[in-house]
Amino acid sequence: MEDILTLPEDLLSALHFVFKAPLLQALDLVDNKSVTKITCPAGRIAFQVLGSSGIPYICLPSSNFCSCQYYSFTVLKRNDVDLCKHVLAVLLSCAMEVCQEQQVSNDRMTQTLTPGHSEPEDEQPHHSRQT
Repeated sequence: MEDILTLPEDLLSALHFVFKAPLLQALDLVDNKSVTKITCPAGRIAFQVLGSSGIPYICLPSSNFCSCQYYSFTVLKRNDVDLCKHVLAVLLSCAMEVCQEQQVSNDRMTQTLTPGHSEPEDEQPHHSRQT
């Protein structure tokens, strides 16, 4: 199987110089195909990134926003960095044209973009329960 992350060494060095620590984690998310572009008939676009801990985060391309706590505390409040690993993974996935894609209804997109939303029963990942 061919590795999708066949970036030239000089490009990787430049990316690391600019983005530092989040780069390797973002490349890992890209390599694991954790980025899904979500679109709806109304034309809205969002990205869902399945974090390394298995938690899905919503990223908005127009503002480089992410729903993760790192973004809230390190990017917005402390202003230490410009992007979290999830937003960087979205940007890299789009540039490399390796995003997964999912078309949803307008209502589903609204639910996805609503803070604190929960997945409808039929769209939740199925986990086996031990009783």
